[in-house]
Amino acid sequence: MSSPLLQNQRGVTLVVVLVIVVILGLSLGIAGSTWRTVVQQAKEKELLFRGDQYRRAIGSYYKMAHGGTKGAFPTRLEELLKDPRSLQTMRHIRKLYKDPMTGEDWVLIRQGGTVGGTVTASAGTGGIIGVRSSSDLEPFKKDGFSEVDEKFKDKEKYSEWEFVYEPSASTTPPATKAPPGTAVPPATTPPAGAAPPAEEGN
Repeated sequence: MSSPLLQNQRGVTLVVVLVIVVILGLSLGIAGSTWRTVVQQAKEKELLFRGDQYRRAIGSYYKMAHGGTKGAFPTRLEELLKDPRSLQTMRHIRKLYKDPMTGEDWVLIRQGGTVGGTVTASAGTGGIIGVRSSSDLEPFKKDGFSEVDEKFKDKEKYSEWEFVYEPSASTTPPATKAPPGTAVPPATTPPAGAAPPAEEGN
């Protein structure tokens, strides 16, 4: 039979081994969590970069005059890579990027949808005005955005970061004008109670 001293030594050794296992497990868990954080933060930075590339490309497409007019949005992202309106190869973006958070395609935001809102952002059926991720992960970055991304402040999900091109007043196509020499009568409002003007020939 083993002596009590030997049994005590074995018991102490077992406790020490268990403590080491627990410490290693905690260390590996912390290391794994830290690594996941680092990876997500890197993807987050890439999301800001790629989303901005698409926003700039959509703006370039919109501003490009074709046939004397401009102000159209692409109907497919592939049109940013090769503009179908040009006989020559016209690129508005260097390559078509995937959503870095998911590795999948972007959610397209189209004209007629609700941007930032209560309705699905891709609900529109018109041209593409922006893109967004489909990831529901919570962003690490909550503040300190550039002016163009200031709407991302305090958002709870990456899917709420919507990279939308919004034409300024200087880039919005002008309203249709009357031909030169055509007089445009000013709009007038008849006084209250006045009879409508008589029609010619009566």
